[in-house]
Amino acid sequence: MKLVWQVLAVVAVGAAGGQAVGAVQGDPWLSLLLGGLTVVLSVAVYRWVVGRTERRPVAELAREGARSAVLRGVLLGVAMFGCVIANIAFLGDYEVHGSGSTGGAVALAGFMAGAAVTEELMFRGLLLRLVERRLGTYAALVLSSVLFGAAHLLNEDATLLGAVAIAVEAGGMLGAAYAATRSLWLPIGLHFGWNFAEAGIFGTEVSGNGDTHGLLDSSTSGATLVTGGTFGPEASVYAMLFGALLTVAFLGLARRRGTVVPRRRAGRADTLATLPR
Repeated sequence: MKLVWQVLAVVAVGAAGGQAVGAVQGDPWLSLLLGGLTVVLSVAVYRWVVGRTERRPVAELAREGARSAVLRGVLLGVAMFGCVIANIAFLGDYEVHGSGSTGGAVALAGFMAGAAVTEELMFRGLLLRLVERRLGTYAALVLSSVLFGAAHLLNEDATLLGAVAIAVEAGGMLGAAYAATRSLWLPIGLHFGWNFAEAGIFGTEVSGNGDTHGLLDSSTSGATLVTGGTFGPEASVYAMLFGALLTVAFLGLARRRGTVVPRRRAGRADTLATLPR
């Protein structure tokens, strides 16, 4: 029942926030405001329901170091997606036609912020963390990644390749970032930076979610394995490669820090202190 209450609380806030932001897409500043409110409410509800049901300090959302961890994550996410676009452009499969929409980018910032926070709370804060108690870090990482990829099959232009790519690059990378830091702030920033760069800056499709209007008016063409096709560059082989490399790097950091939870020591996950990020 603890898990049920946690999931219901986080899902309810995320769903309500997503509906609210979607309903005001024509007003970029209102979209940004509602996205910000979704972030604040989601974090507050997660802290309250997890702290109350598990009777412990919610160290994974500790206030200390939160701002710097989010900023590092955002910069890493933007840089990573920039590398993906650079490789696609090098092959001539990404083309910029001119400037896009500043208002569209502002609206996307609100939407992406709300989505990044609610998805990280659900898939890393709840699913990965709770499965890790019984099965250890590696099994929890695989399971949460598969389910995270499968969830994207519900999107408008979803493809099986896209779902597999999301599981490999995003599920693994974001879960490993949590395992390395024992904090949700870095994966939240990384998730937002990646998605906002994809749509808000470079103007490409995100996870098969339809047209986007970012700072650049652009298009992709060419082989699906290079561009990701209708799903967007997240289904590109380059995105999978960079995501897998970061996953390995974060898991290596987790091993050095001693934050990988073996199955036989599953109870250790909740007592790990938030490490320097």
